[in-house]
Amino acid sequence: VVLAPPTCGPTKADDIPGDVRYKTYEVLKEETHNPRTRWEYLPYSMHMAGPREAIQHMIIRKNFGCTHFIIGRDMAGSKSSVTGEDFYGAYDAQDLAKEVGPKFGMTPVPSLNLVYTEEEGYVTADYAKENNLHEMKLSGTKFRQMLRGGEEIPEWFAFKSVVQVLRENV
Repeated sequence: VVLAPPTCGPTKADDIPGDVRYKTYEVLKEETHNPRTRWEYLPYSMHMAGPREAIQHMIIRKNFGCTHFIIGRDMAGSKSSVTGEDFYGAYDAQDLAKEVGPKFGMTPVPSLNLVYTEEEGYVTADYAKENNLHEMKLSGTKFRQMLRGGEEIPEWFAFKSVVQVLRENV
């Protein structure tokens, strides 16, 4: 069984509000209907505190009864408001989770860096690079700009039903 506990708390001013994200998760739950997936919303605000915050998330999930924790690339990462440079390395949170997770009975599962390619659809970034595939990219910032501007969102990036919820609520 997979527990999907997305955070739905307050966000930065330019981000998707927590209550709207909750609505998107409800639609996503229907899109991915799977009786082995449980959705439990976490009324928590991301603090963008890097690897230590990722560990806090792992502990919260442990308290939900989880034994494994999927941890993304650059989880809870942040940038300098002066230079725009990342404070942490892209894999620092994964590395710290591998180090400390087992100490409190959690198995970190680093998520793969997936990309969408014109030629083969979703593949790992390493595979795309090795095979010279053309990666399709869309940053979160660009996505929000397109969403607010009424532009078409590619289906490889988001389910149409999720985009509809966002358009109706942002």
